Amino acid sequence: MGVNLTELIEKEKINIQQLNARTIAVDAFNSLYQFLSTIRQYDGTPLMNTQGQVTSHLSGLFYRTTKLIENEIKPVYVFDGKPPELKHNTINERIQAKKQALEKYEKAKAKQDFAEMKKYAQATSRLTSEMISESKELLKAMGLPIIQAPGEGEAQAALMTIEGKCWASASQDFDSLLFGSPKLIRNMTISGRRKLPGKQIYILVEPELIKLNYNLKKMSITREQLVEIGLMIGTDFNKGIKGIGPKKALEAVKQGKTIEKVAKEMNTTIEVEPQQLRNIFLKPNVTTNYKIEFKKPNPEKITEILVEKNDFSKQRIQNSINKLIKFSETKNTQSKLDNWF
Repeated sequence: MGVNLTELIEKEKINIQQLNARTIAVDAFNSLYQFLSTIRQYDGTPLMNTQGQVTSHLSGLFYRTTKLIENEIKPVYVFDGKPPELKHNTINERIQAKKQALEKYEKAKAKQDFAEMKKYAQATSRLTSEMISESKELLKAMGLPIIQAPGEGEAQAALMTIEGKCWASASQDFDSLLFGSPKLIRNMTISGRRKLPGKQIYILVEPELIKLNYNLKKMSITREQLVEIGLMIGTDFNKGIKGIGPKKALEAVKQGKTIEKVAKEMNTTIEVEPQQLRNIFLKPNVTTNYKIEFKKPNPEKITEILVEKNDFSKQRIQNSINKLIKFSETKNTQSKLDNWF
């Protein structure tokens, strides 16, 4: 979920074509969870192969990544490593929330309430180690680089953007801004027509571009103060201060206050040592030893993974493979993208 900065951050609506020729560092876990949550059947059941193994993540990863490539976007998927110890409380809370959602799903299933079934099923999504391995294997077969982060994937993606190796980070979470990513793109891998939960209403989800420096100047704060705001309202690593929302936190940091000062004024305690929290964002566990290299797609391997192992439509997969091959051949003749393959 990450830190909620919606009230403070100004976002710019863009279309996918505006990312033409850009190399984007994609938060892999964030995207895979989105695919597992949204790519489901009418009763909430995820897509599965004949062995009963979930394939929603592979479907989203392949078809939506192919769409990005068709739009001349160069995605680099960054995978999470070991999470900071402080994140384990959040992880445990999410596990409990999934258990509660599963209980509600079973009750809805007993009543054959398909709308409720789908709503609660989406909240039970689990990303397993097998799914992560399958996703990496598929991306390699597509000729795309994958980066294994030592810690948080968003932190690694932010570093790659800071270093100029990528034009922007792509994630649904605002944490990328706290990690210092100069540009953040939201909705890049999930853009399109979406149904609102529990309603027969559809909306158009469009990509959004957030520029860190622009927003910092607009709010007249530094990145360090933005991190302080995050700590006050709560992150994946701490609960924040009860009664402090984004606007109050912004007002506090503009007055030069820290989370310690606000907690003292409100006569409350902080469950985690603040400097330890600050270091997660300001001194993250990242590596500079990474290589971004695009290669030609491997049609045989893609077919093996999706068609032979997971029962995807051979014709549909072949059509997408043809697009990837055509795109790679076309790119070799275009000087503006000489480094694609």
